[in-house]
Amino acid sequence: MGAVLRAGLTLVTGWLTVLFCAGAVQAAPAGPHAPGGPTQFAYLAEQLRRSPVHVSDQIPREVPRSTAPAFAREARRLGVPTYVMVLPHASYGTAADGLLAGVHDRLGRKGLYVALSDTGLEAAQTYGVDLPGTADAVTEAVYAMPYDATPREVLRHFVDVVTSGEAHQRAEEARAAYDDGGLDEPPGLHTDTTERENQSLVTGIAVLGIPLTVLLVTVHALQRRRVRRAAAAGGPVRGPGARGGPQGGGRTAGGRTTGSGRQRPVGGPGPFPRERLLPLMLGAAVLGGLVAFTASQIFDDTTSGDGSRPTAADMRARIDRVSAGLRRDPLYLDPESRSTLDSTERAHLSKRLRELDVPVVIAAVPTPPDDESGGSKELLAKEVHDRLHRNVLMVLADPATGVIELVNYSTLIDDSYLVDRPRDLTYTGPAEEQLGRHLDELLTYVDKAPRARTGGRPYDPPPAADPVEEKALPGLFTGDFEAGMVLGTFAAGLVFGLVVAARALARRLVRRGRPAGRGAGGAAAPSAPDRPTPAWLRRTARQDLDALTAALEASASLPEEARRRAWECLDAAALLIDGDSDGRIDADATPVGLTCAVVLARAGRTAIEEPAAARYVCHRNPLHGAARRPAPGRPAGGPARSLPVCETCQVTPGPVLRLRSPGSGGRGAYAAYPTLTGPLAALGDGVGIDQLTLDVREYFGVH
Repeated sequence: MGAVLRAGLTLVTGWLTVLFCAGAVQAAPAGPHAPGGPTQFAYLAEQLRRSPVHVSDQIPREVPRSTAPAFAREARRLGVPTYVMVLPHASYGTAADGLLAGVHDRLGRKGLYVALSDTGLEAAQTYGVDLPGTADAVTEAVYAMPYDATPREVLRHFVDVVTSGEAHQRAEEARAAYDDGGLDEPPGLHTDTTERENQSLVTGIAVLGIPLTVLLVTVHALQRRRVRRAAAAGGPVRGPGARGGPQGGGRTAGGRTTGSGRQRPVGGPGPFPRERLLPLMLGAAVLGGLVAFTASQIFDDTTSGDGSRPTAADMRARIDRVSAGLRRDPLYLDPESRSTLDSTERAHLSKRLRELDVPVVIAAVPTPPDDESGGSKELLAKEVHDRLHRNVLMVLADPATGVIELVNYSTLIDDSYLVDRPRDLTYTGPAEEQLGRHLDELLTYVDKAPRARTGGRPYDPPPAADPVEEKALPGLFTGDFEAGMVLGTFAAGLVFGLVVAARALARRLVRRGRPAGRGAGGAAAPSAPDRPTPAWLRRTARQDLDALTAALEASASLPEEARRRAWECLDAAALLIDGDSDGRIDADATPVGLTCAVVLARAGRTAIEEPAAARYVCHRNPLHGAARRPAPGRPAGGPARSLPVCETCQVTPGPVLRLRSPGSGGRGAYAAYPTLTGPLAALGDGVGIDQLTLDVREYFGVH
């Protein structure tokens, strides 16, 4: 019985020993090679125990600690206990999930744990709670968020995806877009300095280029209209320099000039009036102001971040923490960074620091570019030294990069000796386990340093950039804005030239593509409305007379009959519309006279181009041109007989030409031309062109 009892006690004792040993092994701190190390886990767990959001004091330029309430508001939207850590990217190492697990083990609370850094979302993991879509939201955020998204914006996006109920679908879409090459890099959320310069350039081009283009095109269009109106109101009537027909130029019986006595053409309407240009320029200036105002509303960013501004307390928080730690112990290890020294190495280095006859302190802290010093180790050392208020040789060791920096503040050590130290005492390399050994070797090297008579002091480093001004964007109307205005001027000229060329080409294509009827002899039938307006008559009269004059000047050899008829048509037309013999259409020229001049000018052209078809014109509408074939008709008050018509009216009789009465001032009712006073009415009876020219001469008393 006693043997059995002893055996039972031995077995129970053995099991208890195993359990205690297992518990001791589990509770033992991780070694120096374990990711994160117990110091980092314990420190972060303690911070989250105080507040569910911990923002590192090492990146105040990117994520100020004062923005922690904003992170907390986003986290509360998830509806589960959420613990958020915002640390420098280097603090996570290669296993952010392991850091979350270690912090959760130390904290011992259920919930969602989120790890954010200055580069984005590192990891998110649930412990003891059910939150569907967490893993998919992490994937979607990694693929979809742009490079310049701030941690607060990343967390907001992560929460939006989780609460949308479509986390899996959105994650698959983002992954597919990235795998297919369609999403190389999401567009940025914020405007940076380079983009602001581009905005200024574009704004300068638009502010000057758009109004100037509108001004040039408008002035050109108005000037073209002035030219057309001037031509319609009585543009210059060209006459040949010397008459080659049988009748020479000279004074007529009525005191008029014919032939060579006709005046040469005069200029157009002149330059664009200044009094009309000034309002257009004012309108262009107003348009430029509107463009500038619109650009300022579109490109309204004033900073390149999410608007977070660090306070003075944010900027000095880490300096105060490191300084306080160095007052307690000459060896300070950053608790937010991965542990690089085990307890034995820490104790050994602390002991050696106290035994040196030269005051030396070691601060193993990272220097990210978004810290209070802007990534400057010299400035960090100066800020810490200013708070220590004593002479000291400061050693800054970056646990992330392995770089070791020495800054001597008035200790009696030869500075050149420190500068010439071996390379392995300046850069330890990526192997984190080497940092403790190299720091120990550095202390040995310092202990052997030759002493100087007086202590040196480094030059004060330049101050770091102001965090607010660093994020501020230059004004929209600065920088490349002036260069944009210069480019806008050239662009306006280019666009104006293209517009003018396009309009000219369009007019030419329209003329070529416009269907033209065929007149007598196969020639293209001229434009012949049955109710022409006074403006059309003035413009057409000038054009047709110019064309007849040019044709006469270009015709060196013509049959005598054709030359005589063409010159008689030109002289008769001039009598009708150029009574002042000044080379311009008279202001009081009537619609009947203008129409008769057009008919004569076209008949003269026909006499030159096809003499056989120039004797008669269409009696229904003389503007139709030459007529060869007679058709049954009834002149006013006369018996039915054959009257000349053009080929078109031979097939389908067109409407009779109707003109406004001479005394209506261009605003009266239209009447059939045979009923109106003047030589033109004779064409309704079928008279020929030769008779019409005689009637015109007799009408004006010219023989």
